[in-house]
Amino acid sequence: MALAKMSVAELEQFLRDEFPQAFSGDDITIESADGQTSLLRQRYSERMLRPGGTVSGPTLMALADFAMYVVLLSAIGPIGLAVTTNLNINFLRKGQPGQDVLAEARLLKLGKRLAVGEVNLLSGTSPDPIAHVTSTYSIPNV
Repeated sequence: MALAKMSVAELEQFLRDEFPQAFSGDDITIESADGQTSLLRQRYSERMLRPGGTVSGPTLMALADFAMYVVLLSAIGPIGLAVTTNLNINFLRKGQPGQDVLAEARLLKLGKRLAVGEVNLLSGTSPDPIAHVTSTYSIPNV
C-alpha cells in the first residue's frame, strides 16, 4: 500500500469540519495514521460503562468503526462518503473501568471500491485485546 495521503493533523481537521458529531470533543485522539495502520485512544469516561462496570459493546464498536474510517482516510485521502458495509466484533474479555481504550486498526486489502481491515481493541496498558473486529468499507467513485 502507498504512503499516507493525509497526516494526523489533516485527518483531525477534516473530521472536525466534516464529522463533528463523532470528532468534536477531546475524548478520542488519533495517535498515529500512516496509510496502512492507525492508533486511536478513547479517554476513559463513566459514559463508556454498562451495568456491571465493564466497557460497553456500543462504545467498543463505535471506536473500532472510527479507527477503520481513520486508517482508510489516511490511505485514500479526504473521501468523506466512504461508508461501513460490514462490521463483525468478537468480545474477548472485559474492558476494565478507569482505563483508556486503544484501537489498533490495520488495512488488510485496499481496492478501488472496497477496503477490508481489522481492529484490535485494548484496555489500558494490557497487551491482550478485549475485542477483535473485522470491517469492510465501501469507497465511492469520486
